[in-house]
Amino acid sequence: MPNPNPTPAPVLWTARCAVAALGLAGVAWLARVVWDIRLAAAGQPASGPPDQGEGRHRPLTSLEDGYHAVNALAGGATVLCALLFLSWLWRVRDNARAFSGEPPRHSWLWMYLGWVLPLANLWIPRGLVVDIHHRSAPGKPLPSSVNWWWGLWLIGLLSGVGLMHTGDTDELIARAYTDVWMLLVSDVAIVGAAVAAVLVVRAVTAAQGERMAEPR
Repeated sequence: MPNPNPTPAPVLWTARCAVAALGLAGVAWLARVVWDIRLAAAGQPASGPPDQGEGRHRPLTSLEDGYHAVNALAGGATVLCALLFLSWLWRVRDNARAFSGEPPRHSWLWMYLGWVLPLANLWIPRGLVVDIHHRSAPGKPLPSSVNWWWGLWLIGLLSGVGLMHTGDTDELIARAYTDVWMLLVSDVAIVGAAVAAVLVVRAVTAAQGERMAEPR
């Protein structure tokens, strides 16, 4: 729960942690791009995909084993990134409330539900960042990185093979052999979203730093 009477607080350390986590996530997903390409170039073994159907799985190749490790790394980095990004978002949200003297446009519950609730997750998270920026830097234009971040995030979210993929890693391996372009679009979009999110964090943090530096 947020502090009901927040005062502006330094956010630089929290921002640096979020940026580091975003960088780690971007590198992890970039590694998945490399493995997508390596699998597609190697081609599917004559024995067929890893999942043979009816609960049967053939032994994995060394390249496929590597993909499992890379995919697990990408998943772990994404979880860490989400935690540290939310920590930063809470801090700048409280600061934005202190600057404006008014409650945020979205209640605290949307800080969590906004990312996972179907349909709401298509616009609420961007709205949270937009509201924070407007309250932190009134009259200043929204950084273009916000729209780049959100557009790329939605591509990765809705592609069916990226962030919201519900199948197992062996299914992704099979897609890399037969339909790699969709995997590449999704993974590159997620990498791009991580880079754009770094710019978002830096822009909002800088705006709040300038606001706190103003004489009162």
